[in-house]
Amino acid sequence: MNSVQNRKASFTDLGLIDYQQAWDYQTKLFQETISVKTENRSRSADEQQPTNNRLLFCEHPHVFTLGKSGKEANLLVKDDELESIQARYYRINRGGDITYHGPGQIVGYPIFDLENFFTDIHKYMRLLEEAVIQTLAEYGLHAGRISGLTGVWIDAENERLARKICALGVKTSRWVTMHGFAFNVNTDVRYFDYIVPCGIDDKAVTSLEKEIGRTEDIGNVKAILKEKIKEQFKLEWI
Repeated sequence: MNSVQNRKASFTDLGLIDYQQAWDYQTKLFQETISVKTENRSRSADEQQPTNNRLLFCEHPHVFTLGKSGKEANLLVKDDELESIQARYYRINRGGDITYHGPGQIVGYPIFDLENFFTDIHKYMRLLEEAVIQTLAEYGLHAGRISGLTGVWIDAENERLARKICALGVKTSRWVTMHGFAFNVNTDVRYFDYIVPCGIDDKAVTSLEKEIGRTEDIGNVKAILKEKIKEQFKLEWI
């Protein structure tokens, strides 16, 4: 663990931003944090520098992303068809298979040094899921997990009715995280018909809008979710 633990975190809402631009930005923050950790190795105990924790929220224009363990076959449209549906496609360096990002979806990118908290990737994923589960509870929705699958599901205990409302996919190096989660709020879920979401072909996808029967102010949802993440990780915003 870090000799200097830092539970403080900064929060930035990037708004609607191109996927590549956001990827480049979080990569920059990720590398900056790793650099501090590397330099700390040659510093004495009283010279250790704290590492930063940052949480980014954003929305993306229509885009499909494929994780390093994913299968190209799970993208069901050809390259020349992407333009007609105003979407782009990237192979990226997170875990997991294929997913979709688009307007009306909260995409969260925590760039956390887990040595400031705990060194357990599974716990990290479960806390992110729990923050979303508790956010949905504020809207009267009971959400949960399905054993063996990442993400947050509505009717998780019913194999036939279970539908995914939030996907997760992360990358870590030296306990520093990047990528994160995609929470469907007012998302056009028809775009999930162009992929086999997360490589799972027998489960539906849903959104907050679809579940509560109305469009919700995404700013309100972001505000609730931000605080739920703060509670789960015991953060102090700076």
